[in-house]
Order: sequence, then C-alpha cells, then structure tokens
Amino acid sequence: MMLYNERAEVILQQLQLQSTVKVGELSQLLHVSVDTIRRDLKSMEQSGLIKCVRGGACLPESMISFSNFTGREIVNSDLKREASRKALDYIREGDVVALNSGTTNMILAQELAALNRKFTVVTNNYAAVNILMQNPSIRLIAVGGTVDPLEKSTYGTVCEEEFGRYIPDVVFLSLNAVSNNDGFTDFRFDEIGIIQLLAKTAKKVIAVMDSSKLGKRSKKKVLSLDEVDLLLMDHHVSEEIREQYRKKGIEIL
Repeated sequence: MMLYNERAEVILQQLQLQSTVKVGELSQLLHVSVDTIRRDLKSMEQSGLIKCVRGGACLPESMISFSNFTGREIVNSDLKREASRKALDYIREGDVVALNSGTTNMILAQELAALNRKFTVVTNNYAAVNILMQNPSIRLIAVGGTVDPLEKSTYGTVCEEEFGRYIPDVVFLSLNAVSNNDGFTDFRFDEIGIIQLLAKTAKKVIAVMDSSKLGKRSKKKVLSLDEVDLLLMDHHVSEEIREQYRKKGIEIL
C-alpha cells in the first residue's frame, strides 16, 4: 500500500491532467478506501496543495500554472491518453524505448508505468521520469543536459550526445503539429535537434499526437512525413483525412 506522500504525489499528477479529481476515482486508482482518500485530501488542503470541493478536489488558484508545459497538460488530455494507449502495442519485452519531452509523452509514461513488462526507457522528459520510476520493472535512464524548467526536460549538446549512444527499438515522439504540406513542426527550438537525432537512430519512429494538432503548422520544420513510420492519434480523424496522409506515405492509426 502506498504511503500518504506517494498518494499525494499521484493526486497532484492527476490534477495536472484534469481540472478536478473525484474521491471515488482516486479510491480505485490508488486501491485504498474512500475514507482514506478523504483524509488525504483534507491533509493536502491543510497544506495548501489542493482545494476540496464537493465529491473531490481541485488545485487552488495560487497553484494553477499556465506555463508552457503545465497549461498544455490539461488541454485534450483524454485524446492524448487515447493516442498513448495505442503505443503500448509497439513495445515488446526487453525493448529499449526512447521518449522525448512533451505533455503527450508524460501521459504515455503513465500508461507505460502500468505495464507488467520489462523494458528500458531512455528519456530527457523529467515529468515522465517521475512517473516511470514508480514501476521497478522498467529500467529507466534519465538523459542529462541543460535543464528547461518550463518544459520539465533537458536539452543541449550533452543531452544529444547521451541520447546518441543508444539505438532504441522504438521512439515515441511528442510533437506540436503536423500537416500534409509542412510535415511535422514544433515551437520548442531546443528540442528539435533531439527529435531529429532520435528519428535517425531508432529502429521504429512513431509520433503520438492528439487530433487537434492535425493540419496545423508550428514555428519550425522538424521532420518530413516520410521520416516517421507511424502516426498514432485518437478516433477524431476521418477516413478521408487518413487516406490523404496515406497517399503522402504515412499511416494514421
């Protein structure tokens, strides 16, 4: 059974993904009684971490962050989770899996942490690291470098050199936008070199994105469509759109 501090951390992670959490849902997630969850929430409220509301809790106004990373976590979290769950089919026992930074890969990390499978994850995504370390079956390698506190990740020469030592069986890329004309684009200039490196070194390259990013253009071109083997998205993509991208050489699942 988890200790209070461990449960509190999971509750705060859930509040990063959705505006409120429910007592019943937390009870199922953490495998403890409803009374235990209520006591936890009360203690967290007294510490100023959350605000209790009818049937659950939310973040207090003083802790709601609209930073680059945290603000994006909340947007389309259900769609990101749907796409992330599809990624689990591409991980085999003993694989080396690479993750770059980004909110979708943080949600993917939650899904990976629930797997009963032994594999290695190499990542510069420290939001994902905090989640993945909860599963001792996962061999976790946190890549160093210059820290970006807003993106909760590392970047730079050291980061790329460390990543470059590995040949991942599969890389899951969290990207900002994709379109027929521009391919994959992103606004995180410090992350672009990492994305391009992983796309070259991994045996299989899979982009994991929610459908709100489809047909959009961000600040800088990162990868062409043919540099990615597969694009995993949620169900809000029509067969007509899938066929358009199929003709460009990439499958959307």
